[in-house]
Amino acid sequence: MTLDITDLKVSIGGKEILRGVDLKLEAGRVHGLAGESGSGKTMTGLAVLGLLPHGARASGAIRLGERDLLTLPPKELNRVRGGEVAMVFQDPATSLHPMLTIGRQLTEHMRHHLRLGKAEARQRAVELLGKVRIPGPEEAYRRFPHQFSGGMRQRIAIAVALACSPKVLIADEPTTALDVTVQAGVLRLLRGLCDELGLAVLLVTHDLGVMSAVADEVSVMKDGLVVESGPRGRVLREPAHPYTRALLDSLPDTASGTGADEPGSGPDAEVR
Repeated sequence: MTLDITDLKVSIGGKEILRGVDLKLEAGRVHGLAGESGSGKTMTGLAVLGLLPHGARASGAIRLGERDLLTLPPKELNRVRGGEVAMVFQDPATSLHPMLTIGRQLTEHMRHHLRLGKAEARQRAVELLGKVRIPGPEEAYRRFPHQFSGGMRQRIAIAVALACSPKVLIADEPTTALDVTVQAGVLRLLRGLCDELGLAVLLVTHDLGVMSAVADEVSVMKDGLVVESGPRGRVLREPAHPYTRALLDSLPDTASGTGADEPGSGPDAEVR
């Protein structure tokens, strides 16, 4: 299933945050969305899920198959959110509830969206924990978020997002809070899940090094607009827009040894 974003505009308090965004996500492909803080990357992902701030106005079209998500009634959008489109947020320490077990957080919306019984939901939750490579998934099911490292919490957050077998996964800066070695493992996991499950993935990041590791296509945002899009190799090696070139120039100089050996660094890196 594809997700087409066409001429998406979002304004808050009369200020235009997104000024006509065009993106297309395809099944089995990772589409990277890059840009500096405040460029509109996260707002684009939130618009897809109908999670814009109070008072925000959106126009344009966000088509999931034949449906325009911007025009769906709230009840129907609730069925899409989590069921067909899911999101992994930047900080699992805040996206996972500290007082609920991992099992509770995995099974709650499974039972709501998929109408699974308690035992069936538990079995699926344990399988998902194994799929995202959480050691001892049976025991992990009974534990709480604070009992895991940051990297493991992010893997759990990915499992929560995948619980209802969505067709589209939006990953908003999923590796920002992780060290570079753990970051590479999470990126490898996302890439593998995309290939295995045929997900359409939107990877939101400010780091073109991360983008170069996993994305098939790349779009670059500046001031609420997509200023450049195309295949990863072309955009990162032969950027057409000065802003894309500036982002690339801001990467660590691999020739000086500041990032050449780090997983996921540089425009020629790849995680498969």
